[in-house]
Amino acid sequence: MDVRELWEFERAHGAHTYEPLDIILTRGEGVWVYDTEGRKYLDALSAYSALNQGHCHPRLVNAMIEQAKKLALTSRAFQNDQYPLFLYRLTRLTGFDAALPMNSGVEAVETALKLARKWAYVVKQVPLDQAEVIVAENNFHGRTITAISASTEEHYRKYFGPFTPGFVTVPYGDANALEAAITPHTAAVLLEPIQGEAGVNVPPAGYLQTVRTLCERHNVLLITDEIQTGLGRTGKLFAFQHESIRPDIVTIGKALGGGMYPVSAILADRALMDLFVPGEHGSTFGGNPLAAAVAIEALNVLVDEGLIERSAELGEYALGKLRRLSSPLVKEVRGKGLLIGIELMPQAGGARHYCELLKERGLLCKETHENVIRFAPPLVIERETLDWALDQIISVLEA
Repeated sequence: MDVRELWEFERAHGAHTYEPLDIILTRGEGVWVYDTEGRKYLDALSAYSALNQGHCHPRLVNAMIEQAKKLALTSRAFQNDQYPLFLYRLTRLTGFDAALPMNSGVEAVETALKLARKWAYVVKQVPLDQAEVIVAENNFHGRTITAISASTEEHYRKYFGPFTPGFVTVPYGDANALEAAITPHTAAVLLEPIQGEAGVNVPPAGYLQTVRTLCERHNVLLITDEIQTGLGRTGKLFAFQHESIRPDIVTIGKALGGGMYPVSAILADRALMDLFVPGEHGSTFGGNPLAAAVAIEALNVLVDEGLIERSAELGEYALGKLRRLSSPLVKEVRGKGLLIGIELMPQAGGARHYCELLKERGLLCKETHENVIRFAPPLVIERETLDWALDQIISVLEA
């Protein structure tokens, strides 16, 4: 079968859970990807920020190959020599005492929620099975039953109930509403520092600082979901650092595996992490030697190549250039670092049309929440390449 026949086979025999652009990719290098006909595109989605280090980074490819030759998987029933090295690198870089690795981002969220609930019952003395977690409207923490139970997106929820109880929803960015929702049963507040899937929604300045203060005042844990915003995407190692706070639990993933392997984790200090005891939580693949080796090198690349600093510098430059865009189609440009959302006016007819036009120009973006173009290229992008990409966006929206 040729590639088009294979694509039709996929449509006939695969689940229709995505609606991709009409393009079939076959290889990638750095910020560039190539389709089956040899055409070249700049990847400005980065697999939802999983590719901060770019496609097929040579150091990551080498780390994966070398470790796969030796030992790829062993149960956590036995020790392996890469897992402690991973913990050492991750905790030294992030400043947290301990980490617990999983695989996907939503697994990290589930892990954080379990830890917060146990803390509520064992430490805060909330009556058993009555703990509550406050979440924000329009959040995205994944698509498991528990994650969508915390969601307000009807498309994610319809037909999938009954839902996991224990979530209280408040408007994003409204600290007063959040404080009003806190009760003696509140275990934690779970927030994205920037809501990526909702359209790159940036909260008001000082919001996270206020939330941190409220959590301390009311004896509530603060969990920040940094799966998309963490590891350099917003110009800091973590997006919460823009407001100089420190959460109790942080969830990370995506770029932790460098686009090579699914790796996620939660970060917390020792007293909190030690609430978990053997048998309460685990994962067959979490912390396996291959994942650990790849994640170590993914973190090393971020630091060694100055990708966090590059995201800050180029993100400020890109936002400045896009905010000077003169088009009646554009309602707002927002973001931090190289996580940028371009919200279009309703009369523009939806963002997908413009993503399709950009694809024809060799730039791959993704619409989110119908009217927002999400622009998030790999952090390895060069200034000259970034200029070319921004020029394509400006040309399409000003045409």
